[in-house]
Amino acid sequence: MDVSLVIRQRLEEFGLDQRELARAAQVTESYISQLLTRKKSPPSPSRTDIYDKMDKFLKLPSGELARLAEVQRKQELKRELGEEPAPLFGDVRDVILRKCHPDKGAHVRAIFDTQPFGELERLVTQRFLDVLQAVAKEELGNDYWLRMVAELSGRGFEEMRVIVLEFLDTDIFNLSRDQCVAFLDPLIHSWDINLTTFALEIVLNARVVSGHVKRFEFVERTDDQDVVEEPGLNGFLQDPALSGTATEAEVLFLKRLRFNGKRPTPLYYYRELQNLRDPLHFRTPQVG
Repeated sequence: MDVSLVIRQRLEEFGLDQRELARAAQVTESYISQLLTRKKSPPSPSRTDIYDKMDKFLKLPSGELARLAEVQRKQELKRELGEEPAPLFGDVRDVILRKCHPDKGAHVRAIFDTQPFGELERLVTQRFLDVLQAVAKEELGNDYWLRMVAELSGRGFEEMRVIVLEFLDTDIFNLSRDQCVAFLDPLIHSWDINLTTFALEIVLNARVVSGHVKRFEFVERTDDQDVVEEPGLNGFLQDPALSGTATEAEVLFLKRLRFNGKRPTPLYYYRELQNLRDPLHFRTPQVG
């Protein structure tokens, strides 16, 4: 017994149709149709929220469809084991190269052309995927955010939910053109890479992503190499009135702050220390 068979049986039992199920799951009717006709494999339960919605609508025990989907996916994986996935890098490459910093674009393109889907292209693509999947997973339940992203790419709400759900379930070998055009392209503003250290900076669209600059380092550093002494920090540390109560961990945090060429004053570090200590500035982790 698989996911599509269980869904079809429950729809028939309760006299429901695909349109009603699609509305309950907040996806397109076409997506539901492809699931039921097995044109699409059931998505991974860890990367979607549709199973809970469909369980509730179809009056199934909570988690039932997710359990069946996990079993079905494992069976399909066993059948396909040993087959090497073909890299679908064309549309992804177009987006990546267009968003690359102008000073690096030609060099990166030459590397991509010399080594199709080689180490550099896989590295950059995987970091893009990691960042955007984290954003999508966090915002999946936010209807306002989904509508905003849908508007940016000229799509409807349900269609965008389908795209995001499938994007959460993909990997770098299977990114589709729709995912690139509708989701990856509007969310990535630009990116830059140091081709010596492979330090990577990804700048997301600030309109739809908070904390929109993501940086990755791929070289080993010691603590001493990682710390840059700022004159303002030295002034802060030398003034007991400002830094007298700072702990070793708090000082290390302040030392690791970066300012892209700006030079903060001792007073800045004092205010940053107070911000660090203010519980109103931090959310308490939710359990369960």
